[in-house]
Amino acid sequence: MASSSSNGAPVGATAQPRRGIKQILHSYFYWTYSRGSIHFDIMVTLILLFIFITPHLWDYGAKPPLSGGPAHPMQVVGNGRGVIVTVQASDVTIPAGASNQQVKKALRQAIEPVMGDSVFVEKWETVPDAQGNLAWKIWAHR
Repeated sequence: MASSSSNGAPVGATAQPRRGIKQILHSYFYWTYSRGSIHFDIMVTLILLFIFITPHLWDYGAKPPLSGGPAHPMQVVGNGRGVIVTVQASDVTIPAGASNQQVKKALRQAIEPVMGDSVFVEKWETVPDAQGNLAWKIWAHR
């Protein structure tokens, strides 16, 4: 029969004090648990749950644009200082009586899929394309 002490614990066994919730959370925050322990597994599980569940709960704004892009191909030609982009007029929405600033903004938005967000529109003009359709000729640079 194994001997026991006066408090009922086996002789040679040391009683470990119970840790409070504050100490457990402190250990979680500083990641002090060794790999393979139950607390380590809980931390990893919480991280994975956060990664996979939060995109369904929060809107991070990472959505593709509603328009599928231009319906016609764009022609891009380098001119030394930047590029000249030719866009079909049907791919650009410009309201009647629009100011130069509104036209510039609409043309910039039309060429962003090809040129990227940091594009600057210098000047533009309308020209007929090879089939006789109206197109915008846009001088731009980054």
